[in-house]
Amino acid sequence: MQKAEICPVILSGGSGTRLWPVSRAEYPKQLLPLAGQRTMIQETALRVADRGTYGPPIIISNNDHRFTIGAQLSEIGVEPARHVLEPVGRNTAPAVAVGAYLAEQMDPATILLVLPADHFIHDNKDFERAIRVALEYARAGQLVTFGIEPISPATGYGYINAGAPASDKADAFLVDEFKEKPDAQTAQNYLNKGGYYWNSGIFMFRADTILGEMAAYCPRIRDGAKEALKRAVRDLDFLRLDSAAFEATPSDSLDFAVMEHTRNAVVVPTNMGWSDIGSWQALWDIGEKSTANNVTIGDVVCLDTRNSYIRSDDRLVATIGITDLIVVDTADVLLVASRAHVDQVKNLVQELATQGRPEVQSHRRVYRPWGFFETIQSGERHQVKHLCVNPGARLSLQKHFKRAEHWIVVKGTARVTIGDQVSDVQENESVYIPLEAVHRLENPGDTPLSVIEVQSGSYLGEDDIVRFDDDYRRHEEKSHGKE
Repeated sequence: MQKAEICPVILSGGSGTRLWPVSRAEYPKQLLPLAGQRTMIQETALRVADRGTYGPPIIISNNDHRFTIGAQLSEIGVEPARHVLEPVGRNTAPAVAVGAYLAEQMDPATILLVLPADHFIHDNKDFERAIRVALEYARAGQLVTFGIEPISPATGYGYINAGAPASDKADAFLVDEFKEKPDAQTAQNYLNKGGYYWNSGIFMFRADTILGEMAAYCPRIRDGAKEALKRAVRDLDFLRLDSAAFEATPSDSLDFAVMEHTRNAVVVPTNMGWSDIGSWQALWDIGEKSTANNVTIGDVVCLDTRNSYIRSDDRLVATIGITDLIVVDTADVLLVASRAHVDQVKNLVQELATQGRPEVQSHRRVYRPWGFFETIQSGERHQVKHLCVNPGARLSLQKHFKRAEHWIVVKGTARVTIGDQVSDVQENESVYIPLEAVHRLENPGDTPLSVIEVQSGSYLGEDDIVRFDDDYRRHEEKSHGKE
């Protein structure tokens, strides 16, 4: 295997609504440590971190998650070759096309390994075995998909029907057909018949090969991605695709756009312990179970409880006499659901969205590139927040039209700008920010700065903000709240 022959393309889109309330639009499942100590995107990046085999990854994400992804990758020592920002979601086919064009600029024969950022793989040795098998076929100009040997008649996955062996090695098979998510009886029939695999959504192919197939089967997607990349602009460490060109690109998955049409696809079977972590049931499936068949995360005490998944992000959760339930407790939401009905979580989120519930979008703690803020209490004409500012970081230079603020320094030293005045505020001291005063908060120290912010006024929404300057250039964007 040549050095850095494989270029990973990590797709970090989607909001993971089926794992609500832990996964939310502003902080979805790929940014969370759902199956271990590291987040899903960190685990994915580390899986392809061997620089003797893989080059630096191309990351494709949306704009809102860019700084969090950057910080998480930096934390594990991974520097992307490119971090591409999509202005809107367009499913996987346009994203893959963008990745292929970027790789083609280095070498048209570059091998792409397309990986969703939010998948769980238990057996990395079998993953690497499958990669070695797939590489031979990808080099030869074939489109490789990875088929998961099914362990149950799952209805939440698409299936791949394998045909004749792709070579005399019989380590891969020609793809006869892709099957949509089946009903329970059809899935059981697949298992009984054999030769059917779960569709993992992981792919390998040469950059020039996939672009050639796209020219044949989805030229508008190929051309739209090419134009969006041609007009892309650099923004700090990110590459922003052109909004107009990308929005005009058709939205489709790689499966529908190419893989279901091509006659050049092969499937490599693998038993890597894969899951797309698509529901709370999936987390129960892969979790470490007690003698009563429970998976518990956090401060949980169970009596006479069986076959349940119980998660607490903070306070004690105690259960008595329950069976086959999902219990998920976060700082602002408690979810209780039957394991048999976890697929309806997505419908619940849609209902909450129609009601305009903020819990759909964000957690009580909201992360920003400078740190985070967390709402402690909210009432009529007042709101209390905890702000944590990272060492050396600072918020935007900004002002508010409808609220004043009091800042109380709990830990560290705050450098505060109010109009033309700049002063350092020490622990146990406070400062008042009048209505419409141009102001900024920053942390000049080498430890996190902790501040209690008390807001008062006629309107306390996060969109009451005007930015004049920002280290992260967000003053050039539409307002996204306190920054």
